[in-house]
Amino acid sequence: MIWLPATLFAALFQAWRTAVQQRARASLSVNAAGLVRYLFGLPVALVLLLGWLGVHHAALPAIDPRFVPFALAGGLAQILGTNLLILAFGYRSFVVGTAYAKTEAVQGALLALLLLGERLTGLTWLGIAIGVAGVIWLSTRGARLHWRDLAQPAALCGLGAGLGFALTSIFVKRATQAVAAPDVITAALVTLVGVLALQTLMQGSYLLWREREQIARIAANWKLSAQVGLLAALGSACWFTGFASAPVALVRAVGQIEVIFTFGFGRFYLGEPLARHEAIGMLLVGAGVVLALLGGL
Repeated sequence: MIWLPATLFAALFQAWRTAVQQRARASLSVNAAGLVRYLFGLPVALVLLLGWLGVHHAALPAIDPRFVPFALAGGLAQILGTNLLILAFGYRSFVVGTAYAKTEAVQGALLALLLLGERLTGLTWLGIAIGVAGVIWLSTRGARLHWRDLAQPAALCGLGAGLGFALTSIFVKRATQAVAAPDVITAALVTLVGVLALQTLMQGSYLLWREREQIARIAANWKLSAQVGLLAALGSACWFTGFASAPVALVRAVGQIEVIFTFGFGRFYLGEPLARHEAIGMLLVGAGVVLALLGGL
């Protein structure tokens, strides 16, 4: 059952990191704000891995050649998802932008069924459906959803971010399966280091090529960037542990509780007001998480 506390902590760290990253976005470009989570998160991930191996007096496990392509695909999908999520913030509030991206739960469930053959109970599917209904309620501010609303930039960016994060889950799980580790935490931490290293290389190279001036801005904002990297590494370590030890769809379904944490950070950290329809949506999301959890136990 390590996946459950890992998922809850992952959701907490991710909501916290996104709130801090939203502040960093004020002085950095989309790509620079995305890079800081990988660049500053990599040293944290290395410390976590070496510390875990040291405590258990273990050596680095063998890695299957399939690890690199899966880690590369997962890292790229997360970069695209993160950039789309940050772009969504520019169209609507922090809370609503994140809510659009939380359709990753149902997208992840469908992809896990098609690509990994993971099957869920009817109660878990019901929980996912209710959680998504809560997300839609948040996204439309309690109004009736029209198909034309999905063509809005915020919706497209959020939905695209959700797809990117759902694909990340699939590829990361496959990457952890390619690590011959004695336990899921070792596999998760090895995968985390590999993914962050590849992400730093990919997005760092792009920044040097197209947005070189952003490097100086990252250095000038290193304190805030370091917070983003720390929270990102801790969150990803927990997510990867969840993916390695439980069905991807179940982890993502329970991970929707991040929306509730997001409300807290949006209200108290960013100073955004809480509307009545947002409280209703939050209750729906919470109910969906509880049902998904009950269905998966």
